Amino acid sequence: MPHIRPISDLRNTNEISELCHSTNEPVFITKNGYGDLAIMSMEAYEELVGEAAIDKAIEEAEEEFERTGEMRDAREVLDELRGKYIEKV
Repeated sequence: MPHIRPISDLRNTNEISELCHSTNEPVFITKNGYGDLAIMSMEAYEELVGEAAIDKAIEEAEEEFERTGEMRDAREVLDELRGKYIEKV
């Protein structure tokens, strides 16, 4: 269930911070009864951004496959990347 708080509750920053960290979900802040802000812990934000990056990479790979029809074996690609980047270190 989403946590919705009025903007006046931002005066108690410790309480809002604890709520964000304990639920690992955003807290929605209203102003004059309308949605205004979403506040979340850094951990929740980083997880959200990470998932979005993975989703974008998968979408790009699927689009490339639809365009080219080319598919490569994962082991071959990993071996190629290891040879290109790891051995240069």
